[in-house]
Amino acid sequence: MASLSIVTRLWPRALGCKTAPLARLRGTDSVSPTNLQQLAQWPLPRLPRFVRESPVALRYLRLLGPLDWGNFPERPLDSYRYCPPVPYAPFVAACLVKLEEQLPHMTDLRDYLCEHPALVWVLGFPCIPSRCFPWGFDVDASLPTARHFTRMLRTLSNAALQWLLDDTVQLLQDELRHVAPDLGQAISLDTKHILAWVKENNPKAYVTARFDKSTQPTGDPDCKLGCKRKRNQRSRGEKPGTCNEPATPRTNPRSPQGVPVGEYYWGYASGVVATKVCGWAEIVLAELTQTFDASDASYFQPLMDAAERRLGFAPRFGAFDAGFDAWYVYERFQRADEPWQSAFAAVPWAKRGPKRTFNADGLPLCEAGLAMPLKHVFMCRTTLLPHERGRYVCPLQYPILTAEVCPIGHRHWAKGGCVTTLATSIGARLRHQIDRTSELYKTVYKQRTATERINSQAVALGIERPKLRNQQAITNQNTLIYVLINLRALHRVRNRHTRSS
Repeated sequence: MASLSIVTRLWPRALGCKTAPLARLRGTDSVSPTNLQQLAQWPLPRLPRFVRESPVALRYLRLLGPLDWGNFPERPLDSYRYCPPVPYAPFVAACLVKLEEQLPHMTDLRDYLCEHPALVWVLGFPCIPSRCFPWGFDVDASLPTARHFTRMLRTLSNAALQWLLDDTVQLLQDELRHVAPDLGQAISLDTKHILAWVKENNPKAYVTARFDKSTQPTGDPDCKLGCKRKRNQRSRGEKPGTCNEPATPRTNPRSPQGVPVGEYYWGYASGVVATKVCGWAEIVLAELTQTFDASDASYFQPLMDAAERRLGFAPRFGAFDAGFDAWYVYERFQRADEPWQSAFAAVPWAKRGPKRTFNADGLPLCEAGLAMPLKHVFMCRTTLLPHERGRYVCPLQYPILTAEVCPIGHRHWAKGGCVTTLATSIGARLRHQIDRTSELYKTVYKQRTATERINSQAVALGIERPKLRNQQAITNQNTLIYVLINLRALHRVRNRHTRSS
């Protein structure tokens, strides 16, 4: 208790006066900076000797220094009178170190920081002065406990980390301005599944209701059950229900050919918008983490809004997989009074219904090649994005009967002829009209490799199996992973510029 009271008395003093003892360190007569960005701008001889002699501290000074830590959205520290909290800025920097070093737990991070006192000083933790150490402060007493680190990750607002992602995008734009002035004009979007740290995801664990979505796993109160779908392949020309195939079981479902219908997990998913500069880097423009039961299409609107805000303009081209084959995706990239070749979304055909053709006025053509008039419109409110839909009917029977029979003998002629329902948006027509065999489409679709490479880097940093047990902590760690990926890209770009100059 005596040692605890000493630390409690010294902590406010250390926060307000930590620069005074450190200024008298051997090898430097300078004052400690207020943030990591200022420290990165110092010449090497001005740094304290114990920092100059630490390769780890210098490496992270170069990696994390470009960020604008001085304007980081910090919580107010003066409102705490007796025990001021640890600032969020050094904690976030320490979490980036944890990801870079691939340390699985907060206890590992704290042990790593204790082994590198210069790194603790560089990151900006409030240092408690001590004459017992050559660097002038007690590292172990200056750091919060591992449990408090975990609590900070769980309570930290994700908006502060999104602000850091904003800063990395701006830094990369400035660094690549002369190399790629059109950076961000072509983007791609994809999602990555994340497995929750629960026994239900362990195939070796005995669980009575492994895939019962009404039974929440006790290891994670926020995760949801979702399916990572696979294609159910059938032989050419075969339709479901036309052969003597057994019914698909509800547990561990498999197709008759033995191909899994889907892989079920408890967890989350991370959506990311990325762009690439050929030969230079792949850049994360936006990211979003949701529970695994959210559809891929639910990521589109918020991710595109964030990407456009960071870029300052709307991208002209986008590459997506077949899960995003929806009218609003095509509408988002369409430019008024411009042909589709000038700006479009490259999305594979999802084979939901027949592919249609349209006349010059935008009316769909029936099987006989006649333009189908619009009978009425209505609002569809049961989909992810409420929108207006139109009912198009047979031109030979509406508005008046003009023929006795259909030219091609349509099977529905006696019931009013052919009828189709389409969204009235131009995106619904572009979904059918885009030429997916053109070289331009293939070139834009190759942009999807940007998200694939980003996902590969994220998997290497541990995004797929986080050692965390709630959604807020996983969301914050995912954002930090993408911040680190952009910082690595910035570091490579600057090194390349240095070598070429």
